[in-house]
Parts: sequence; C-alpha cells; structure tokens
Amino acid sequence: MNQKDTLFGKTLSELQAVVKDLELPGFTANQIAAWLYKNKANSIDEMTNLSKKARELLNEKFEMGLTPPFKEQVSVDGTKKYLFPTKKKLFVEAAYIPEEDRKTLCVSSQVGCKMGCLFCMTGKQGFQSQLTAGEIINQIRSVPETDELTNVVYMGMGEPMDNIEEVLKTIEILTSEWGYAWSPRRINVSTIGVIPAMRRFIEECEAHLAISMHSPFDEERKKLMPIQQVYSIEKVIEALHDYDFGRQRRISIEYIMFDGINDTAAHVKGITKMLNGVKCRINLIKFHPIPDSPLQGTPHEKMQWFSDQLRKKGLTSTIRRSRGEDIYAACGLLSTKELVKKDEEKDY
Repeated sequence: MNQKDTLFGKTLSELQAVVKDLELPGFTANQIAAWLYKNKANSIDEMTNLSKKARELLNEKFEMGLTPPFKEQVSVDGTKKYLFPTKKKLFVEAAYIPEEDRKTLCVSSQVGCKMGCLFCMTGKQGFQSQLTAGEIINQIRSVPETDELTNVVYMGMGEPMDNIEEVLKTIEILTSEWGYAWSPRRINVSTIGVIPAMRRFIEECEAHLAISMHSPFDEERKKLMPIQQVYSIEKVIEALHDYDFGRQRRISIEYIMFDGINDTAAHVKGITKMLNGVKCRINLIKFHPIPDSPLQGTPHEKMQWFSDQLRKKGLTSTIRRSRGEDIYAACGLLSTKELVKKDEEKDY
C-alpha cells in the first residue's frame, strides 16, 4: 500500500500543482492554504468550503501530516522541550522558551547532523535524515503554545543551510499572506557557515541570520568545528560584505564560550579584527557540558569581562541568558536517548 503524501507544509505553488493534477478549480489551492495555515484545520473533511468531490479526491491521495509531540520535559524555569516523531520513525526536538515579552520556539531542521561539532550532542548522532517542510512547520503548529508564539529560531537539531530548500519553504509559509503572514523579523535562522546556501538564504528571504563563530582562529575553530576546513569563518564573514542588510534585518554572531579555550584577550582582538565593518551583535553563550565532552563552560564572571572588552572595542555584545539547563534544552540529548532506546528494543 502506497503511503499518502502530506498536505501540511506545501507552499501555495505546490498546492496549485496538486489541484491542477486533480482537475479541480484553480481557486481551490487558496482555499486549502487558508485551511492549513490560517484556519488550522485538523483534517481534510474540515475544509467545508471545498466541494465534496474535492475532499474525496484529496483524501484518496493525501493526509494532513500533523503529528503531535509524544514526549515533553519541563524545566524549573518554564522552558519546555518537545520530542516529535518523524516519518522515518526517528526523532527531533523543539524547545519552547517563554519570557516576559516574547515566546520563542526553537525548531529542528534535520534529524541528527553531519557537521560533527565537538560541543554538540546532535552531531554525535551523525546525520539521520532531512526534515520536510511539513515536519519543520509541524513543530510550530503542534506545540500546545502555538497561538502564543512571537518568534521562531532555527537553532535546534541540524544545520538549516544543509536543508536549505525545505527551510526556505517553511519561511515562505510563515511569512506569506496565504500562510501565517508573520513578519520575517520574527524568524532567526542559524548557520555554522555553509556559504552557498547562506547566500541563497540572504537573497531569497528577509529573516534574521545568526552565524556560529566560536573562535576567530583557524586551527582552533577546526578542532571545534570541522566545517572550518571547507568554509572558513574568514570566508563566511567576507561573504557578508557583499550584502546591504538594511536597518531592520539583524546579523548575529553566536559565540559559545569554553573555559580556557576561546575566552582570552587574544580572542577579543581576533573577533574585533574579523568583524571590522560588519554591523552585527555578538551573543555570548554559556556552554553546558554534554556527556563524554572534555569541554567546560567559561565562568559567568569571565564571560562578563569578555563582553565588556568587546564593548570597549566598539562591538555590540550580550550574554544570552541560560534556559532549560536541567532538561538539556539545547543539546539533542532527549532525541539521542530515544534513538538509543529504540535500538536497544530492536536488538532485544
């Protein structure tokens, strides 16, 4: 029996192709889009302004593709981590981060990751699978707090630029009038520096961009992030000079701080030199140790000193508030445990 395709996660142009293939009136695509993204229908049968014939044809070939999270962890600070199953019977995480003035959801774009960063639990899974646009958007649609969300950040499992086609589709759905009609300023996408896809992202959408630096020095960054051997941070920053980002679009430099490794005066000097002429802000991030990692996080006092030194050099620097430490909200540990559990059950 052939598996049905999913409707949720399709762009308007893809829906137009669907209705054309089913020989339905062209306006049906807009009706379906409204039900999927504005009216939040849970089934094709709920699309009551479609003809009975149209609903029957859609039900024959499609399913909605909505999947609720099947596991939840709640931190003492209110952060929540949700575990979602994927079509390939794997798992991804989304983290809900409530604050006074904003409610942010951190979504995943891949199952696992092929980048192999030394400090990342997701990388220890290796690459498992790309997520479809529907599986990415489903995280936003299916968390209990969906109606409260003010911001979405693509900083969960995976490298968004390594799945650029599906990521761009999700941003189109989130920002189009026929979709969720969000401002692109509510969306922030992170990358470790996959330059060709990053260029496409900059040119095809208006969402904010966050770049993971973690060290301004070549050999040191290679040890932390193997991608440095292919797309060096120098070349990533150089590429930014080719674009006028305007006043509204934000460029952030993400900098996880490792005790005794990337938190010295020399690093302040290296960052300052590298970012000369780039309008951006630097987010300093505390590292929370992961299993079997030799890395330790820089103490808060030293992080504050580092931030002050950057400001003295004329850079905008903030220390990101740590959230969900007790549930490992940002490291892929929950999905890794679930994969191990699944493998153990299979072996048994």
